[in-house]
Amino acid sequence: MSTPSPELLPVEETATRRQPPYAVILHNDDVNTMDFVILVLRKVFGYTVEKCFALMLEAHETGRAVVWIGALEVAELKADQIHCCGPDPARLDAGAQPLGVTVEPTA
Repeated sequence: MSTPSPELLPVEETATRRQPPYAVILHNDDVNTMDFVILVLRKVFGYTVEKCFALMLEAHETGRAVVWIGALEVAELKADQIHCCGPDPARLDAGAQPLGVTVEPTA
């Protein structure tokens, strides 16, 4: 028995599907200080002070701000890193909690 020539073999098509991007959403809170929010964003994302200020202000004025977009696993990691920064030590007496963040699909 002979082996079929490569031209006669069925061609399998494979398609690579990209995962949809996810956004890390920072939510406004009225307890943690603005300086603390900027500090956390700088620490987790390495953004400039100006970018952190703009994101903090957007969250403060609109209730939420997209602070990062990318793969789900990295978005979840970034959200965990924000939570791990804990509450603002200067506002513990006011019942401060870690910054509020969620991970949501962008599509």
